[in-house]
Amino acid sequence: MRGMIEADDAERHTQLLRGALDMCLLALLSGEPAHGYELVRRVEAAGFGAVSYGTVYPLLTRMRRLGLVADEQQVSPAGPPRKVYALTSAGRTRLDAWQRQWTRFADRVGAVLAASSPATEATSRATSRAASGAAFSPAAEPASGPATSEPAASEPAASDFAPRS
Repeated sequence: MRGMIEADDAERHTQLLRGALDMCLLALLSGEPAHGYELVRRVEAAGFGAVSYGTVYPLLTRMRRLGLVADEQQVSPAGPPRKVYALTSAGRTRLDAWQRQWTRFADRVGAVLAASSPATEATSRATSRAASGAAFSPAAEPASGPATSEPAASEPAASDFAPRS
């Protein structure tokens, strides 16, 4: 089971990174131009784990076509010349817009997650019962929920999909 959870976590991490990697690449280029290899190293150093060149280079190509980055051939101390990518003014403008959008999005996700925390749910249940005239007894309902036969935590109950009032 642990291996399955770790695999699910890795897949979730990949999906989250896929949605934010272009923004992260622009942010990493905002400080200093870099070649693709250096960008992969910076992404890894930022804590995102291993990211393949086959992921980074197509993104750089797409961002170059969109005018968000420019590339320039530079002599390499060893081997063939390499492309060095730099943020353009259009890239800076797009990065600023994406940062604002990301902050709003992350704030909304955070609010939804905070509202679903166990402490918040217990407060909501107590408020709902008080409003309906039902008594609330913390001893009668442990933090893990009512002592009834419930589906396993990985299985959603039908009530999870019902609108809450």
